[in-house]
Amino acid sequence: MRRIAGLLLAPLLLLSAVACGSDDKASDSASSKNGVPAITAGDKFGEKPTLSKGEGDPPKELTTEVISEGDGAKLKNGDAIQVNYLGQAWDSTKPFDNSFDRKQPFDLTLGAGMVIQGWDKGLVGQKIGSRVELVIPPELGYGEQGQGDIKPNATLVFVVDLLKATQIPASAKGAEVAQDNADLPKVGVKTDGKAPTVTIPKGDPPKKLVSNYVLESDGEVVKESDSVVVNYVGMIWKGAKEFDNTYTTGKTQTFPLSQVTLKGLKNGLVDKKVGSRVLLVIPPDQAFGDQQQQAIPKNSTLVFAVDILAKV
Repeated sequence: MRRIAGLLLAPLLLLSAVACGSDDKASDSASSKNGVPAITAGDKFGEKPTLSKGEGDPPKELTTEVISEGDGAKLKNGDAIQVNYLGQAWDSTKPFDNSFDRKQPFDLTLGAGMVIQGWDKGLVGQKIGSRVELVIPPELGYGEQGQGDIKPNATLVFVVDLLKATQIPASAKGAEVAQDNADLPKVGVKTDGKAPTVTIPKGDPPKKLVSNYVLESDGEVVKESDSVVVNYVGMIWKGAKEFDNTYTTGKTQTFPLSQVTLKGLKNGLVDKKVGSRVLLVIPPDQAFGDQQQQAIPKNSTLVFAVDILAKV
């Protein structure tokens, strides 16, 4: 089974593709501090930094330098976190990407494999409110293949501001909502952190988007501007074939809803409550339409059982 999470979102730097390079040029001085490139301007938390070029050979091991330490909780795997960052190659004076210019922090689930390994390993144990600098060797970055503007075997340098974190529950929880429409799939209601069962009826699928509570919590209502942390099972109505399942990997997904390209998924989650389990039946015109996507045939109706675990 191939993961399709990347098809649901517009490309992001650390998910699968590197955004266009920044036009800003960093200092070309060879200054450094504690063996990592120095921040020559914008050194305070929240300010867009400027990095000097790395001096000499880069470190061969992952290096995490705390520039300023916050007083928040320490990050651990499974936390949904929000950060600002600037990234630059060790031997470059030009950043390849940064979130400061976009004025849109980056959301991820730590340890979920959503980002390069250097981020997952280097940010664990750091405190919210901190600014850290990561120096990431190629094997924990993009390796021999490189990525976009990043050359093969590049050592990467990131300045990362840790804005906030949310602990993620294992399962949705809430009041069971009657599933009394025999023409719709039935979703299991167990809350043990395992994938719920999804039983799809034999008849024809509905023509319009279905977004129904299975378990309704009393959490906050999801807005289109939110990023949500979810677990889900995704199936094709015809043949009841599963095409994706985050539970099997033990890793949640974080979706900035404004960047979700699967229209029915975004529309189906907006206005639902955090902590709930939701059934989505997405007709082709709000899914992938007449385009085949990996194991999903064209003109497929999709079925999702989604646990909305948190928003960040």
